[in-house]
Amino acid sequence: MNPTQGRRSFLQAGGIALGSLAFAQLSGNPVQADAAGSNLTYPPLPNLPHFRPKAKRVIYLFQSGGPSQIDLFDPKPELVRRNGQEIPAAAIAGQRLTTMTAEQSAKPIVGSPWKFERCGKSGLEISELLPHLRRVADDICLVRSLQTEAINHDPGITLMQTGHQQPGRPSMGSWVTYGLGSEAENLPAFLVLVSGGKPGDQPLYQRLWSSAFLPSRYDGLRFQSTGDPAPYLSRPGGVSRELEARLHAGIASVAAANEDAATLDDLAPYELAFKMQASIPDLVDFADESEETLALYGDDVREPGSYAGQCLLARRAIERGVRFVQLYHRGWDHHKNLPARLPEKCELTDRASAALVTDLKRRGLLDETMVVWAGEFGRTAYCQGELTKDDFARDHHPRCFSAWIAGGGFKSGFTYGQTDDFSCSVTENPVHVHDLQATMLHALGVDHLKLLYRREGRDYRLTDVGGRVIEDLLA
Repeated sequence: MNPTQGRRSFLQAGGIALGSLAFAQLSGNPVQADAAGSNLTYPPLPNLPHFRPKAKRVIYLFQSGGPSQIDLFDPKPELVRRNGQEIPAAAIAGQRLTTMTAEQSAKPIVGSPWKFERCGKSGLEISELLPHLRRVADDICLVRSLQTEAINHDPGITLMQTGHQQPGRPSMGSWVTYGLGSEAENLPAFLVLVSGGKPGDQPLYQRLWSSAFLPSRYDGLRFQSTGDPAPYLSRPGGVSRELEARLHAGIASVAAANEDAATLDDLAPYELAFKMQASIPDLVDFADESEETLALYGDDVREPGSYAGQCLLARRAIERGVRFVQLYHRGWDHHKNLPARLPEKCELTDRASAALVTDLKRRGLLDETMVVWAGEFGRTAYCQGELTKDDFARDHHPRCFSAWIAGGGFKSGFTYGQTDDFSCSVTENPVHVHDLQATMLHALGVDHLKLLYRREGRDYRLTDVGGRVIEDLLA
């Protein structure tokens, strides 16, 4: 409440606002309902974008656990020829190894048992474990030379998501929506989806999609797989839509009479929550999707919380103006039984990932939507533990790993970067995590050096003190 506004005038203002505002909300008129006078719940910062963007929105398919680049995207015939031999000391000289294999007496080479094939007109080399992705090879930009300093999961995921290994920084989705806002009137600007995961898989923490020290409205909203998609979406017993409208009207009157930015930030989620009660059920209802589209994503698309269902949900969200959708899929940490677990994981995700690219392209959305597929690091060329005829495992490897990007101004049917014969080190065109982040922001029309937030006497940015735009990745 404004200090100069008494209780009586506050109640009068709420009463005056009630009629028009409640009617506007109940009739679904977002323009009349916006008591704060803005057409956007998440307006962009002044002077953003910095230049004309190639992409307007992001779907980030994060594969938590560290997928094996050697078995999926970076074929190494030398490893196959030397399978079972000790890895040359020179190949891993000076590299940081995890405690799981640093003292392992033998480090036998493991060549990939899966065949690679040149796909599409571009000839991108992709493993047979990803038959559906092979069909959209001409639509993706494959980066084989990613690098990170993080060798353990939590620092690795935190760096990929927030630009820093230590907790406490805003997530990329928060930075993007803070800078560019959102076109979604009735949905969050930053949506978080999670799929996969079994007991023992790496955990995911809320801080990975937190706005940290940015205004709280830029937190990612995580959808739940069971019950209401968003917490407290359903009205409690005895509370009518009309009563909610009255409460909302009172909040709106406080917002209209208050010029304090922090107070307005605190009030904004109430207004958005009210709107989401009508918009989220429509978002998650696939009834209006054609059978052809559902079949494209696969049989499990109707299963709540499945990777396929979350990919389709991501497409529906960006169609409705959501700026950034973060989809986490757990279970890629294969320290044992990789020959069984990796194909299982690919079977769960390959079809839907490729379907998302195809679906966006069919709808004319791919050019302005950036789809990113990446984990936090790669896997070793040598075996963790004992190598047998039918079983092997791979340890963490931060020095080189692979990712792909489709649409959003990135080149298509393009491979960037090279690694050595053992996929141990980058030999051509290294791409640090900060470089990838800087390039993604550039495609969105944002100069990563200028998207800043001042806190405690210093300026913070997503790319910390590094990052360079890799122009060769952009069309």
